[in-house]
Amino acid sequence: MSDAIAVALIGMAGSGIGGFVGIVVSARLTQYRLEQLEKKVQAHNNLIDRTYKLEEQQAVQEEQIKVVNHRLADLEKAQP
Repeated sequence: MSDAIAVALIGMAGSGIGGFVGIVVSARLTQYRLEQLEKKVQAHNNLIDRTYKLEEQQAVQEEQIKVVNHRLADLEKAQP
């Protein structure tokens, strides 16, 4: 085998290995970034759920305040 062919095969093997390593590293980085994004999305979804529950509680409390105000108004009218 000539020296030129040996050098070409070594160069091709190096390029192939380098390309493969680059793909693996890129895939790991992409996977890591996706996991971090999923964590952020989950935190956001938890915040939205908590906000929705707070809004429900606020609506109930506002309704209770209206009822109490009507009762107070009725009691004030009933007093001599």
